Amino acid sequence: MITRSQPDQIFGFQSLAGYSVLQAWDLFVPKTNNGTIFHLRSFLNYHPKSRFNDHSVMVKKKGSLFSLLPAAEQVLNGKKTLVSHPGATVGSFTLPENLSIADSFCLVEKLIEYAKNEKFQCIRISLTPDLYQRRLSNYIEYSFLKFGFIYAKREVTSILFLEETIEKTKMKFRPSHLRAVRKAIDKNIEVKQSKNIGAFYAILKNNLKIRHGVSPTHTLEELINLFNLFPDKIRLFAAFYDDLMIAGVVTFQVNQRVLLAFYISHDERYSDLRAVNILFFNIFEWAIESKFKVFDFGIFTVNGEPNMGLGRFKENFGASGIFRDTIELNLDC
Repeated sequence: MITRSQPDQIFGFQSLAGYSVLQAWDLFVPKTNNGTIFHLRSFLNYHPKSRFNDHSVMVKKKGSLFSLLPAAEQVLNGKKTLVSHPGATVGSFTLPENLSIADSFCLVEKLIEYAKNEKFQCIRISLTPDLYQRRLSNYIEYSFLKFGFIYAKREVTSILFLEETIEKTKMKFRPSHLRAVRKAIDKNIEVKQSKNIGAFYAILKNNLKIRHGVSPTHTLEELINLFNLFPDKIRLFAAFYDDLMIAGVVTFQVNQRVLLAFYISHDERYSDLRAVNILFFNIFEWAIESKFKVFDFGIFTVNGEPNMGLGRFKENFGASGIFRDTIELNLDC
């Protein structure tokens, strides 16, 4: 049985449509406990307006901004569904660091009420991973489950906790990866940050086509646009052999704690040079110097099915797996 929230904790939900001061949204995100680059309007709005039917929501408590939910309207399985914004890797509510269980229950309760009033038949939310938070709390996930949400999808992402020095972090590497790093050094592989997005994109596009028969999530133009929008948050670390780019990793600064590998790719012709291994070694070193606490390699599962080789590759750096969950509630019942 769920105890309803107290009257003085009533929240107001407001659709973003018609809300003119979008800057206020982006100024609010970094103040929250779990806000990420994927919650920012400046990130979400790089998509063409026609791509998604945006239905993002602001939540106010007693007239003051309390939470944000990047969201959109989609038809899934024939049902009008309120979903976490499809243009973002993770979503759900931004939350205050001192979130109470009562406020958490009230948020979910009012979300369901709002969705029903807007004639949605289903709600589907991509949760922000726990380790993206400054102060760990499972209140919101607990509240979703208490109100009947179920897990629609559970992917696993590989997380490496960064120590205070690269030497201590390197102690987590398995011997095979340490040998690979030394080999890359012996072969004079040079790692540096690069602005040559086109060269990396060519490697990425070719690699994805060969391995999976798919194209990158972003077009080249979209990726360049993102780099221009977030020059301090999105970076390309590249490995060069005789001045030729042979591998690269595009990182997203999720927030002040977490650095995410969004794209990882290499030229298959130079696999034996172990460029990806030396790339990650250098990225970890830079991340530690930049005061990041967690490195997220990204998921190694697709629809819950693991790519064992990819998972093992990340484990060899000392990574372990945590859930990246999607939950949903059918409102037709």
